[in-house]
Amino acid sequence: MTGSPITQHTPKSPKEGDENPSGEKEEDATPTADQQRQMEQAFSQMKRKMTIQEMGDKIKHKIMVLSGKGGVGKSTVATGLALSLANQGNTVGLLDIDITGPNVPKMLGLGGHRLNVEGGRIFPAVGQRGVKVISMAFLLESDDTPVVWRGPIKLGAIQQFIGDVEWGELDYLVIDFPPGSSDEPLTVAQSLPNIDGMVIVTTPQEVALLDSRKSVGFANSLKVPVIGIVENMSGYTIHGTAQANQTISVTGPTNEIIEITANEAGDWSVTLDIFKQGGGQTTAEEMDVPFLGRLPFDPGVIRGGDDGVHRIVAQPEGESAIAFASIVEAIKKQIKDNKDSQSSGGLEII
Repeated sequence: MTGSPITQHTPKSPKEGDENPSGEKEEDATPTADQQRQMEQAFSQMKRKMTIQEMGDKIKHKIMVLSGKGGVGKSTVATGLALSLANQGNTVGLLDIDITGPNVPKMLGLGGHRLNVEGGRIFPAVGQRGVKVISMAFLLESDDTPVVWRGPIKLGAIQQFIGDVEWGELDYLVIDFPPGSSDEPLTVAQSLPNIDGMVIVTTPQEVALLDSRKSVGFANSLKVPVIGIVENMSGYTIHGTAQANQTISVTGPTNEIIEITANEAGDWSVTLDIFKQGGGQTTAEEMDVPFLGRLPFDPGVIRGGDDGVHRIVAQPEGESAIAFASIVEAIKKQIKDNKDSQSSGGLEII
């Protein structure tokens, strides 16, 4: 076109060895093996993050169960909460994040089970009361195999347990952690959306209470609500028979003499505070967090953990099952109260 401001020309076909207009030689656009690996990892991480976000819609409630120190029965409590929730007709998942000391499968009679993987998705084992379970124990060659992993590898496994598992739709996901406030709860709190809060397990003695206070501070630092404190091993009740209205003397844990009077039928009972009592409630009041209740010291829970039949399943009308059911109701109420408070902008509606 005459007078056109656009100059037209036919481009010259490049020849081997020719330089591009910038004067630099063309480089091979094919990625190296290392670059390919990095791209695949980045894609896998992005896909996992998207899956984790979708879990927020499929899983209604997510509860973290922590303890400041070991030996307070945290895994037993987490398992009991999951079973008690399932007893009420809820669909429940139990995620065992204790990578180096996974005990949940044995408590649910799932020892020796292996996970099913299809299409890159991990399918949980199904335990008593239909509870879906994921645990590191399912990946070990034997119960005696140690997990000797540095932090980054553990964190990668945790993210896989969260994002690569086909949980389906759940009413509750209970997450059991190793003792303390380390990488595992930090990773989950930062990765999993819409966590309802933390349940902190303690025993009544002061040493355990000191560490439970740290767990409350840890939750506050992560801005994760504290659902409440559970006092485990809170008293051991013994029962006996005697003549009607007879007075019985029992020696308590600190050698004090406790006198009990049998009823008209000759039955009597007394609760002995083996690890003291009331410390969990006192700590909750001092830290201004809810106290969810007490669980008794029950030798049947210990035997049930070894036999793979939790006390709630073996004796659904027993003292432990009743105590767990009461704590579950307190947890559900606290979750509702927290959500109501958030929806009202943090203001209490009277």
